[in-house]
Amino acid sequence: MPQVRNGHDTGVGPVSRLHPSKGEKSGESGMGVPQEDQEKTIQERMAEEDLVRARIDENGNKWRKVYFGGGQHCRNWLEQFKELGEVQVEEVDSKGFKCFEEGGEKLCRVWLKMDQTSLDDLF
Repeated sequence: MPQVRNGHDTGVGPVSRLHPSKGEKSGESGMGVPQEDQEKTIQERMAEEDLVRARIDENGNKWRKVYFGGGQHCRNWLEQFKELGEVQVEEVDSKGFKCFEEGGEKLCRVWLKMDQTSLDDLF
């Protein structure tokens, strides 16, 4: 069974149940990031992000995280992912990511909708 802590995937289990489009829960601030997570080091935040790999939306669709980053690099990858199927972009709080904060760039996760065929072919 997937584990979710403070609305974030812990990476335990085959598919995580995250619903980034739903409203923030109490105790969270800006972009759905719990207040206590804003005090973590960049290394801790990156380690946690590495554990976020997949999710199931409210309609039961499986999604795989295929990219985490931002800027022009993100836009280039996004165009390529669109050729593979349906994608969603989720904005992530960039606090603590100095290059994103200073540049005013958005930090994003890109999700690719997975069906069994694409799951078998890609992973």
